[in-house]
Amino acid sequence: MKTLKILSSVLFLGLLSVSLFGQERPPIIDMHMHTGMPHHVPEGTPALCRPEPCQGEGEATASSELLQKTLDIMDRYNIVKGFLSGVDLETVDQWKKAAPDRFIASPFIFKPGTPDSLQLKKDIAAGRFGGIGEIGAQLNGIAPNDLVLEPYFAMAEGFDVPLLIHTEGIGPYLPSFRSAAGSPLMLEDVLVRHPKLRIFVENTGYPYLDEMIAMMYQYPQLYGDISTITWVIPRTAFYDYLRALVRAGLGKRIMFGSDQMVWPEKIGEGIEAIEEADFLTEEQKRDILYNNAARFLKMKTNQ
Repeated sequence: MKTLKILSSVLFLGLLSVSLFGQERPPIIDMHMHTGMPHHVPEGTPALCRPEPCQGEGEATASSELLQKTLDIMDRYNIVKGFLSGVDLETVDQWKKAAPDRFIASPFIFKPGTPDSLQLKKDIAAGRFGGIGEIGAQLNGIAPNDLVLEPYFAMAEGFDVPLLIHTEGIGPYLPSFRSAAGSPLMLEDVLVRHPKLRIFVENTGYPYLDEMIAMMYQYPQLYGDISTITWVIPRTAFYDYLRALVRAGLGKRIMFGSDQMVWPEKIGEGIEAIEEADFLTEEQKRDILYNNAARFLKMKTNQ
């Protein structure tokens, strides 16, 4: 009888351990994912890092393996939704087909006019795409207030779909990239013309802190993600920027996005950078990792 009681106690403690410590991670929304990069990156290339000289950790994944590795990491961290874009729209379609409930498909706009705006309007109306962007026109030196981008803003507002834009001071080493074209203040004309536009800015405009705070104070439809700065710059620099945004009262308008490109392991690194931020409350972490994006996407539940 005593042995039976001991075994029963061990079984109970084991079940208790599973219920307390084996729980599934709370859900996460990744608002910045890609099927690759707008330019070729050879397999094995080290991950991006700033400032030079530096050595990026991780190696670029072969394109044939990228989808499965991404889905594996999404499962590991319980990422229930990802805002996904790519230059090759057929690849975006393939990822969406592989996990239709996991991805919000969207075209990457590298050069304005590609894809054709009329065709894009038909694709959104037909449900092929649920958003627009990343608009990466800054990579070609085009500022966000350039009228060549106006059809995309008008389309996103008209269909009420989210739009992601690269408007910040850093980017890939491309000959046409201009940091000066990344000031968030250049979005003001866009937001005045499109007051109902659901727009979010990559890396919340890093390192244009004061400009981004001013814009987010003045235009409540403007949100920001924290994506590459969770892993491409020193952790101390990322924390300084995030802490300043939260202290400014903007913790309800910041969303997580991995911007993993061809380094899917950076998804987990970005999540852990937020989870390990000791200056954030648990509520603030959940806001960044899920609640703010759920509200922005007009989903029904908060976690």
